[in-house]
Amino acid sequence: MKIISWMNARVERFTIFDIKLVQGAAMCVILIIVKLIPQIITISIWWFVVLAIVFGIRPVYLMYFSK
Repeated sequence: MKIISWMNARVERFTIFDIKLVQGAAMCVILIIVKLIPQIITISIWWFVVLAIVFGIRPVYLMYFSK
């Protein structure tokens, strides 16, 4: 798992500003995908709500419940 340790070492240097820049870039990529495949818009909003909850479980747990 040498690549994982290398990537972890690189990510540790990120500031909150860098992380927000990555989030912004990811949002732009998603918008490009939606523009290229407009059928994605017809998916029920509840699928996105469920995915947001599933993806948010670990960060919420780490933020509020782990020691």
